[in-house]
Amino acid sequence: MGIVGVHEAGPELESDIDRIRVASAAWRRFGPVEWAGIVASALAGLRLTKSSASRLATQRGFGSVGALKAGLTLAGAAATAYSAYLGSRISALAEQTREKGQITAVKDATEPTAATPPDLASLQRRQRYFQWVVPLLAGANIACGSYLVQSYRPGATVREVMGRLLAKRRAST
Repeated sequence: MGIVGVHEAGPELESDIDRIRVASAAWRRFGPVEWAGIVASALAGLRLTKSSASRLATQRGFGSVGALKAGLTLAGAAATAYSAYLGSRISALAEQTREKGQITAVKDATEPTAATPPDLASLQRRQRYFQWVVPLLAGANIACGSYLVQSYRPGATVREVMGRLLAKRRAST
C-alpha cells in the first residue's frame, strides 16, 4: 500500500507539507486493519501449533518452518511498529519545521530532496527502507504458511511418518 500507493501519490500534491499530511492520515486510517492482520496471523499460528503437536514431532521440517514463521510474524510486527513510529516522527517533525517558518521540501512522505532538513531526511530514509522490509517479511510468512499447509496432505504425512519409522528401524538393526 505504502510503496506503490500512498507515497507514490505524494508528488501529485502541490504542497510539501500536504504530501506528509496525506500519507500520515492514510496510514492512521489503515493502521487498525494492518494490526488486525498481524494479530490474526499470530493467532492462526498459535492455533496451528496447538493443533499440530504430533506433526511437530513426526514430520521433518514442520517444527523448524513453524518456528521460522513465528519469527517472521514477530519480526513483521516489530518492523510495522517501528515504521509507524517513524511515520509519526516524520509527521511531527514536518509540522514543527513548518511552524518555525522553514521549508519542508520533500518529494513524498518517505523521500527527501536536497533541500529537506537533515533530521527529517534521516527519518524519511529509514521509513523508506522499512516500507520494503515489512512486505518482504509478510511474503516470507505467506511462503512458510504455504509450506506448512502442504504438509497436511495425506501423502506428505504418510511419507514423513514412514520415512522416520524406517530410519529408526534401520538405525536399530
